[in-house]
Amino acid sequence: MLSNSCKYGIRAIVYIASRSQKGGMVGIKQISQDLGLPSPFLAKILQQLAKQKILSSAKGPNGGFSLVKDPKKITLLDIVKTIDGDDIMSSCVIHNDNCTNLDKRQQTCTLHEDYSKIRAEIIELFEKRTIYELLRKAANSDNIIF
Repeated sequence: MLSNSCKYGIRAIVYIASRSQKGGMVGIKQISQDLGLPSPFLAKILQQLAKQKILSSAKGPNGGFSLVKDPKKITLLDIVKTIDGDDIMSSCVIHNDNCTNLDKRQQTCTLHEDYSKIRAEIIELFEKRTIYELLRKAANSDNIIF
């Protein structure tokens, strides 16, 4: 459902948030190495997040990435919309169209009623779940989120 880019972005933000609590920037090489993600691909994702003022970035020997916002104010929806766009929130499962364009179409897809309920739940989850909560849950668990 989410693109790999989006999944990597979420993992990287949580990682950066966990390191930012100690202060300073986190370098792309360190993030890439610790998360096992390709550095050039990850850099593009993190630059997208920096353009949307979720992360800040700095070049140079002490450069890297850090959070701009408080992790309590960054939702999963912020990240998903930045990386994957709004399509996940409105695209039809079967038709090559947007579910908000139902008035233009005479029929809905056969999954519309079922999927629209699930989509609403996913949107609600993404709106409510913050990076801080993911960090807190990871700290209280044997499961490592990254």
